[in-house]
Amino acid sequence: MALVAMASSSSRSTSAMLEETVADVAALVEKWRSDDGRRRFSLFLDGGVAEAGRFMSAAVELHRGMLVLASDVEDVQERGERLVRAQEVLEDAMRRLQFELEILLSAVRSNADDGGAAISGHEVDDDDVVVVGHIRLVAEAMMAAGYGMECVTTFKSHRRAEFAGAVRHLLGYAPSQHAHFRKLTWDDVDGKVQSWHTTAGYAFNFAFSGERVLCHRVFAADARVADRVFEGIASDHAADLLAVAEAAVARARRAPERLFHVLDVHTTLVEILPAIVCVLGDKSEAAVRATAALRNAGEAARGILVSFEEAIQKATSKAAAAATGGAVHPLARYVMNYLVLLADYEDTLARIYQHGRGTQASGSGSASPHSPSSSSSSNPIGRIVSVLLRKLDAMAGRYRSPAVRSLFMANNMHYVGKKVRGSSKLEGIVGGEDWTVAQTAETRRHVDAFVHAAWRDVLVVSGEDADAAVREAVAAQRRWVVVADDEMGDAMRAAAAAAVVPAYRALYRRHGTAAWMTPGDVKAMIGRLFGGPRSSVTGARPVAAGGVTPRRHRLRLTSSSEKLAHKQ
Repeated sequence: MALVAMASSSSRSTSAMLEETVADVAALVEKWRSDDGRRRFSLFLDGGVAEAGRFMSAAVELHRGMLVLASDVEDVQERGERLVRAQEVLEDAMRRLQFELEILLSAVRSNADDGGAAISGHEVDDDDVVVVGHIRLVAEAMMAAGYGMECVTTFKSHRRAEFAGAVRHLLGYAPSQHAHFRKLTWDDVDGKVQSWHTTAGYAFNFAFSGERVLCHRVFAADARVADRVFEGIASDHAADLLAVAEAAVARARRAPERLFHVLDVHTTLVEILPAIVCVLGDKSEAAVRATAALRNAGEAARGILVSFEEAIQKATSKAAAAATGGAVHPLARYVMNYLVLLADYEDTLARIYQHGRGTQASGSGSASPHSPSSSSSSNPIGRIVSVLLRKLDAMAGRYRSPAVRSLFMANNMHYVGKKVRGSSKLEGIVGGEDWTVAQTAETRRHVDAFVHAAWRDVLVVSGEDADAAVREAVAAQRRWVVVADDEMGDAMRAAAAAAVVPAYRALYRRHGTAAWMTPGDVKAMIGRLFGGPRSSVTGARPVAAGGVTPRRHRLRLTSSSEKLAHKQ
């Protein structure tokens, strides 16, 4: 009987203590009830740490008392009524703490830089540290009172929205729009990718790591909970950001002008992948997708270059068959300007082709040694230069006139060599000084061949026909387009003068008459050819600097590519 009496006394004592706690908590909830929509009162920011601590301690104590009372086997009916009342008050207290959590999270957001995308240990100020500490206390109280799910849900909801707002601010659009990328034009996709590089670098290198730090500070009591909360915040945002890169690569197809965007995406992915693995884990969906996107970008880049090479090889040669011509071909202009820009991506291309060789080596080993990813294509820029030179040589073969054929080759060889010399990166890629010396010698060979063909009748004629031969040669050359540039013009005129004037002078001395031009006249006429001083091309029909009308004879290019074709 004594034991029963003691148990009964203990039950009454627990009930009494619970009633007192319920009353205390109910009074505190009423005191801090925020029904006034004009202001959001905060336990911490308005009441102070002591007042907030009292509120949370009372709520946790109420939950603990409820657990003790619930284990009591005596007076089930009375216990049930008291537990219902206590539960109602506890729910009110938890709603108030949930509201407090929202206020504190908003305070962190309003103080954070760049829209508050992250709180990292290296960037927070003293106010943020204090607020984060308050958030941790609220989270611990809610979890201790059995409301951990509500706490986590509120925290994730606010931080996800905060993170999304910061990313949207940096991008200029919501990354979740990736679902509609396949319906956008390339120009629209292009515009969206431009801001993605900076945003992705910031997000994965700084913002995500900062967010992880924040989660582990708030949920310091349980690292597993912190990791799950962070994953819930970061996973969708990471997926959205990676989807922009995936869409850009997928939409690039094999258009040469889109290669630069693919290479930029590849470069950014290389930069952010270590951060993704570090923060999200190498087995995370983000790491798997980033790795796949990196691989796809490399494959797309190699595919575009293969298509570009094939397009050069298939470009029409009809332009070179025109009766007049010999100027720098639009194909040469486009390709060389393209390669000058591409040379800036030398390191990225080297990485892509190195990865391609590694992929091939790990495969079946049955690939052709001439496949795009083999070692023979490890220098795609140098290979494209070689393909272009061979194509130009084939185009020259369509000219019926040996002189125009040599002029065409001299102009185009000179243009290619000058473009290479003008870019230290491009020169180093295609072979350095040795290549340049060989290319200059090849250009000179074509200049000499032109002079011999264009002035053949003067160089081999004898007697009084020399004067007429000079006039005919000059008239023919005036009908041809100008040379590639002043440097080539000087070389052409110097080579012609060196070969023709001495030969003409010898004939003039033997056969000269009053009707003949003097050697000085011949030298002056040569000096006025190809844009020389006081040049006169009376009766000559102007021809575009590109030789023939570019539109019909160039690769199938977009308007952005056409700018490259006309760039000098």
